[in-house]
Amino acid sequence: MESHTIDVRGVPLRWEAQGAGDPVVLLHGIPTSPALWRHVVPLVEDVQALAFEMVGYGESIPAGRQRDLSVGHQADYLLAWMDAVEIDRAVLVGHDLGGGVAQIAAVRAPERCAGLVLTNAIAYDSWPIPSVKVLRATAPALRHLPARTVQAVMGTLLARGHDNAAMARESLRVHARPYLDHDGAAALARQVSWLHVRDTLVVSDRLRELDVPARVVWGAADQFQKIAYGERLAWDLRADLDRIEGGKHFVPEDHPDRIAAAIHAVVRAA
Repeated sequence: MESHTIDVRGVPLRWEAQGAGDPVVLLHGIPTSPALWRHVVPLVEDVQALAFEMVGYGESIPAGRQRDLSVGHQADYLLAWMDAVEIDRAVLVGHDLGGGVAQIAAVRAPERCAGLVLTNAIAYDSWPIPSVKVLRATAPALRHLPARTVQAVMGTLLARGHDNAAMARESLRVHARPYLDHDGAAALARQVSWLHVRDTLVVSDRLRELDVPARVVWGAADQFQKIAYGERLAWDLRADLDRIEGGKHFVPEDHPDRIAAAIHAVVRAA
């Protein structure tokens, strides 16, 4: 994928792109980046895949200093970026926090959303998860710890969130690097400090108003985002639920074929 950056209202916004066709915007969560989709994008055909990087994450960690990194504000960054790169409508694909960003953007600007694919996404009151609450509570101390601390924290989270052990190890190598290259534990402390459940609660009652094709793909053994939330999203969006038995949280890395199939289905229906 090719990396791009554009300045929008003084904020550098970064994304990675590949292919041509109808735009599909892929939204990652914590503690990942557009690299989350590295195994999905090669499986998606006849679309323009655009992996948007949330401000304050990945290579955009430096851009997050002194900025609002809340999920609600990430939706504002996303919509401003779509304006800047002249994307009128796109299928939004979101994992974890990125799934929350997709829901918020779709509710705020339904005319910009051509379809939704949500996988093990935050929604309703499903988050922050207990481990993130602990990190948030200890953020003042966390930000002063050595950079390698974040690698240890991530190693634990990724091991619990993958059903493929080899992929969990690869994921750690890929996703720890931006933290080690930039602000280390201070970056993680900033990220968790901005996580507030009100951002999804405020749109939860409006999800049923969305009239777009949608698919929900969920690792049924996810310890972080429980399958009951996937079932509720599928009900509210009138969407098919692809339940992956034994699958855990990081479905885009462990089961990229299931995500690609859902994207194809939504693009065809859009």
